Amino acid sequence: MGMILLALGLVLVVEGLAWVLAPSLVEQMLEMLRNLSIPARRQVGALAIVSGLILLWCAQWLGVL
Repeated sequence: MGMILLALGLVLVVEGLAWVLAPSLVEQMLEMLRNLSIPARRQVGALAIVSGLILLWCAQWLGVL
């Protein structure tokens, strides 16, 4: 449970930093996502999942987790 809270907290910090430091870039990115087809959005989501899993595996391999 603690690891889930840690992960969610880190996601919120990173997301919040993006909105604080570059809100106009975030809005541009959201507009680009709106223009993508549904299958393309799913591919972006799948890529995000795979990237996250790779990062978690690297953290475990380094002994962080």
